[in-house]
Amino acid sequence: MGVPKRKVSKARQGERRAHLAISAPPLVECEHCHELHRAHHVCPTCGWYNGREAVAIEPVAPVEGQR
Repeated sequence: MGVPKRKVSKARQGERRAHLAISAPPLVECEHCHELHRAHHVCPTCGWYNGREAVAIEPVAPVEGQR
């Protein structure tokens, strides 16, 4: 079994992990309501996916005392 002969420095460790940064998810425009949503996911605004209504979205009633 291979055993490291020397400690891996923080700089070398950072160079190895340089490509592991998190990127933003790709966003596409909804064909129905033209809002941005994640690719290959149901639109959270209107509930449409692939040219049809996949989820029925109920409008949220405003709470009294809040603006």
